[in-house]
Amino acid sequence: MSLDKATPCVLAFDLGASSGRAFVGEIVKADGAGGPSQLKITEIHRFSNDPVRIGSHLHWDTLMLFQEIKKGIRKAFQAGFRPQSCGIDTWGVDFGLLDRNGELIGIPYHYRDHQTDGLVEEVSAKIGPERLFRESGLQFMPFNTLFQLYAMKKATSPMLDIADTLLLTPDLLSYFLTGEKVCEFTMATTTQLYDPGRGAWNLPLMKELGLPLHILPEPIYPGAVIGELTEDVCAELDVPPLKVVAVASHDTESAAAAVPADSDSFAYLVSGTWSLLGTQMAKPLLHSTVMEHQFSNEGGVDGTYHLLKNIMGLWILQECKRKWEQSGKSLSFAQLVKLAGEAEPLRSFIAPDDLRFMNPPDMPEEIRRYCVETGQPVPDTEGRIVRCILESLALRYRQVLEQAEELMGAHFAKLHMVGGGIQNELLCQFTANALGRPVWAGPVEASTIGNLLVQFRSAGMIRDMQEGIALVKTSFPLQVFEPEENDSQGLWATSYERFCRL
Repeated sequence: MSLDKATPCVLAFDLGASSGRAFVGEIVKADGAGGPSQLKITEIHRFSNDPVRIGSHLHWDTLMLFQEIKKGIRKAFQAGFRPQSCGIDTWGVDFGLLDRNGELIGIPYHYRDHQTDGLVEEVSAKIGPERLFRESGLQFMPFNTLFQLYAMKKATSPMLDIADTLLLTPDLLSYFLTGEKVCEFTMATTTQLYDPGRGAWNLPLMKELGLPLHILPEPIYPGAVIGELTEDVCAELDVPPLKVVAVASHDTESAAAAVPADSDSFAYLVSGTWSLLGTQMAKPLLHSTVMEHQFSNEGGVDGTYHLLKNIMGLWILQECKRKWEQSGKSLSFAQLVKLAGEAEPLRSFIAPDDLRFMNPPDMPEEIRRYCVETGQPVPDTEGRIVRCILESLALRYRQVLEQAEELMGAHFAKLHMVGGGIQNELLCQFTANALGRPVWAGPVEASTIGNLLVQFRSAGMIRDMQEGIALVKTSFPLQVFEPEENDSQGLWATSYERFCRL
């Protein structure tokens, strides 16, 4: 509950691949002693985000997500808060299509659906990989919006024939609230349809691929007001009109906006279902070495760009846990991490970004099979499998960080880790060990906090994002993980050499 319900506040919805949450954010002013103001966040609502399989396809339960967002708005007002605005951030690339009457066509596909299998290679052969990268700046990932639309075109989907507007997930949910159709900039840059060099949609590419040209709204930037809740929504929830603000709607960029760095030059890792490792820059990097290392250029707050790479992340562990539960072994994440801590170190590794780990039917078996094929000891217990996953992620982080430093011509003395994954302290320590440099972990709710900061600035409650970062530093303590000194034999260094040979 708020200390003072009269304190101005805003409401953030942060939707991840497995759960969603709603937080009220307030700036609590310093007391008479002259201390710094604090950012206070209060969790209002939390809900599961479970994909739905229909036939051979995997979908998002988009209408359920909208219903949960409405519950969050109602709960905020019922708790006595009076938010000045709300904003929504989600994962990237996925979308819904609207017909000319503004009705949703079909059920939005999940990015782990197999409809795009093989299309990266097909489209790259048709367009040319160099051109495709130069005109999008994105890592070639099979779930990018471009490949999803091309899959629908190849399947002669009637949905494309009647589509009037494409709205990416946070923009679709904002449309349900306001009736306004927009495309937020950071989300646009996840599609592989936006040309960062020209700062516009790549209509010539879409025409060559036979995709409809009229369906993409012009991008707006973080901080713009999308609109207000419709009269119908206000009446249903019994709440007054509420502004809906376009935040950095891609959750990665919301998280990056909350990294408590000391300068504009820093490296960060957003850790969750996915791991996103990157750094901020003023302009996109579009040369061939960036493509060879498979990095992306994604838009951020204030027109910045972020050089980053998608890494498979804790999805691999989550899927192992799910499979073990199906077989009757109910182990919490804390129990699994404890078992990993007790297992032998640096025994077996996987390449986390191998597409075989994207969505296999049996993740533990896929890990064991990989180790057999690569001539490594096969992890035969839950603890050994989890340790394999966490150590492999840590070593992959080192590999990607070193590639980012090469591309930027920079050296980062430490790595900022933010997001829910930092609650796994073993992963944080492994990362420090693998890097041989400190890891500064925090805050956990980084995407939510970045969402709130953009709304605060839009409402005039802070001057700029720098003032927002100062709030983060005074409000959320960091945990520093130093490389362990007991690695006297350089086991992490030799293990890194083994990992790089996989």
